[in-house]
Amino acid sequence: MDLQLSGKRVLITGASKGIGLGVARVFAEEGCDVVLVARRGEVLEAACGKIRGDYGVTAQAVAADLSRQDEVERVAEEVGAIDVLVNNAGAIGWGDLMALDNAAFRAMWELKVFGYISMCRVFYPVLKARGGVIVNVIGAAGDEWRDPSYIAGSTGNAALIGFTRTLGQGAIWDGVRVVGINPGPVATDRYVDRLHDRARHELGDGERWRELLDLPFGRPAEPEHIGYAAAFLASPRSAATASTVLTIDTGLGRPTPRGR
Repeated sequence: MDLQLSGKRVLITGASKGIGLGVARVFAEEGCDVVLVARRGEVLEAACGKIRGDYGVTAQAVAADLSRQDEVERVAEEVGAIDVLVNNAGAIGWGDLMALDNAAFRAMWELKVFGYISMCRVFYPVLKARGGVIVNVIGAAGDEWRDPSYIAGSTGNAALIGFTRTLGQGAIWDGVRVVGINPGPVATDRYVDRLHDRARHELGDGERWRELLDLPFGRPAEPEHIGYAAAFLASPRSAATASTVLTIDTGLGRPTPRGR
């Protein structure tokens, strides 16, 4: 299917690795020029060089700390016009209610929650002028609330789900579509590193982390799976989709007994 995205300009945050880089590669494969934003400039430059070589599109690296409003504004000024904004930057840490004080909650949300909101705000005028799309990559924990040790992540993600749906309701009248994606387990470095730590603790050998997997289909999603969904949702082929959030979690949100 031709997604009719060729020639579009797409900004992806948190794009130096993991889901963000997977998303950037999928958009580049569709013929989009991409802008990769993350904190580590040297890693971004290497990623952009690989994308240019693989897909023959323009790839721009912008190093920035999107937890800071002045940095968000600098990115908007430096980048200029875009057709699609993919918010993906930020990883909220672990800890239950008693382990995290208010300062810890706020620090975790500066990038993943307020960074998303700030990026939407600064790029909204240009997206309105160009009939653009916002894709917020959030997280399935915002809808599932299973793990008390991830309370800051579940709460922050739930806030972003509400933000995405509410912003989308108003944005449709400005010709802007706002959608979200809630990934479950994805084979990023962060996910695999956590399994390594668990395997060392529980099995005595970090290299045995695959033995800890208890997932439908026996594997986590790949970053590109999130990218394919983001590209479709941002494309004219999904022009009737707005103010909605898609969950991609290999079915974990609706578990069924094995063998049924």
